[in-house]
Amino acid sequence: MEPVSLQDFVRALDPASLPRVLRISSGVYFQGSVYEICGNECCLSTGDLVKVTQVRLQKVVCENPRTGQTKELDPNFKGLFSPLTGPQSYGTLEEMISAINQSSKQLPIWFMSTHRIDTKAVVVPEEQPLMLESVEMHLGVCSARCVLGTEAQVTVLHLPLSTKGPFWELETGAPRTLLQALALRDRQLTCPAFPWRSLILRPQYEILAIMHMRRTIVNIPSTLEVDVEDVTASSEHFHFIQPLLLSEVLARGGPFPLNTEILEVPDGPPIFLSPWVGSLRKGQRLCIYGLASPPWRVLASSKGRKMPRYFLVSGAYQGKLRRRPREFSTAYDILSALQPGQPLRVVAMQDCEGDEMEIPGFTSLTMGDRLEVVGSGQAHDTQGRDIDILVCHQLSDQAEEEECEEEAEDQEQILLPLYFSGGFVEEMSDSRRYNLADLTAQFPLPCEVKVVTKDTSHPADPLSSFPGLRLEEKIMEPFLVVSLDSEPGVSFEIPPRWLDLTVVEDEKQPGQPAGSLPIATVEELTDVFYYHLRKLPAFESQSPPPRPPKRQNLSGQKKQSSQERNIKSSKALAQQLPPLLPKHKMKTLPVVTEGISNTYSKISANRKGRKPTTSNILDPDDEEHDYEEVFEHFRKTL
Repeated sequence: MEPVSLQDFVRALDPASLPRVLRISSGVYFQGSVYEICGNECCLSTGDLVKVTQVRLQKVVCENPRTGQTKELDPNFKGLFSPLTGPQSYGTLEEMISAINQSSKQLPIWFMSTHRIDTKAVVVPEEQPLMLESVEMHLGVCSARCVLGTEAQVTVLHLPLSTKGPFWELETGAPRTLLQALALRDRQLTCPAFPWRSLILRPQYEILAIMHMRRTIVNIPSTLEVDVEDVTASSEHFHFIQPLLLSEVLARGGPFPLNTEILEVPDGPPIFLSPWVGSLRKGQRLCIYGLASPPWRVLASSKGRKMPRYFLVSGAYQGKLRRRPREFSTAYDILSALQPGQPLRVVAMQDCEGDEMEIPGFTSLTMGDRLEVVGSGQAHDTQGRDIDILVCHQLSDQAEEEECEEEAEDQEQILLPLYFSGGFVEEMSDSRRYNLADLTAQFPLPCEVKVVTKDTSHPADPLSSFPGLRLEEKIMEPFLVVSLDSEPGVSFEIPPRWLDLTVVEDEKQPGQPAGSLPIATVEELTDVFYYHLRKLPAFESQSPPPRPPKRQNLSGQKKQSSQERNIKSSKALAQQLPPLLPKHKMKTLPVVTEGISNTYSKISANRKGRKPTTSNILDPDDEEHDYEEVFEHFRKTL
């Protein structure tokens, strides 16, 4: 086949013959509209092979051959087209019939008039195709028997031969749809929907093709100025390698197992700290067995060590877990853990001072105080502002589950602002053992647990070595079960969303695994990836705890009252101090400043449990003090 333009190849193409392999005879660099949207570009070089898999009609441009005026048509245009036999027109029906007889054409033929034809039966619109069946006498007048066919009905007309036109002869056959008319390449057509006497259809197509070692389908416009040659017959044994992303393998849904080879590993820091991560490199062969089950994971962090470690625990984890009391640092954390219908009791782990002058009912807590959480509420502070609070009942040391309702009503009510910071621990007694699925179904996350029995299918289960775990969030994410070709007995799970490898299908037939594959149900995460997971929408929906209100006026009042108390204390202290020591002349060391003397006296007084009595012993303005004698006085006094 000789090289032809891409447009001519497409217009002559039979869709039933696809796919076709083309060789680029003259290459160009192009950037179509689809690439401008997606940010992709493609280069067609001379000698490149492309495999055309589909051709789509994008639009049709109608052109008036006399004026050059154009108009775009949608591919779903419903109008009908009739091809003209030539550029000649006839003034009357008699002239047209005479020309037909001279050309030895057989009736019926199709024709049209560029003017409206008025008859007693019906009005024929301009450029409406009519079928001339015969010439006969009608009501004593020689007439042309014509058939007007519309969507509503078929009407027979008898037009006298003297009827004036101009008339145009059309190609024999019924009017054609847009797709049928496109097969008449560069023929002049007529259509009642256009005011033009004739028009030419110029279609524009989009070619979908595969290129060697290109992952995505190439979209080539047919208007691209490039010559191509059809080499389908001589390229039967050429194999187009089309790379795939793991996300595309997941979306395709099979068939599995699938043998692949890694072409590219995405850039960026690693997400797992597992040994198999180092094996994911270019050229490594993988076998993909399908979608992992179940599709959910739990994000967990270790507790009890200085540097926490982070894990992604599969829903198939078979270890046994025991609940541990949860720890709360603020009242807001306690409220977040409160679930409807589930009682929650906490114990204060440190002394917490409350300011009842600021919020009525906001009293102090002592380490060991037991509280039963009631719910949330609102209170007014001294400034009249609304403060979100946590309502609790203080329990006595003897309070048990069987306390009667009358005694519960007499319990002291404790109000804690949600921003209140203090150490609390959950009061609970649950010695049952749970598997991960039951635990996450019965209790809300986050949840504190201890692994009491390791997963037997995972001998190196690291979770059992920690004194506690915090199960933070349940994550729904599909994983693919994968194994290395060099170690088919060891499999792991890859999340295509976060580790989207570029692979290519291997022609080697995959083998079926013998029995179930051993899968590591616990994967340790890097710190970077852990914090990336914390930014997911599931975590972003967790609103931060409320900030304490600004208390500028109140702090100013406290500062003023504190200054007043200091002045009164200084006056009382001055009355209790002994008279000053005799003045001595300094011999060696420089003057001791007042600030250092005061600081030293306060520390000494605190250590001995006495009131400071030496803050005014030294007079910095008197240069006759002797340093050694003053120091000896300090030693005897202390």
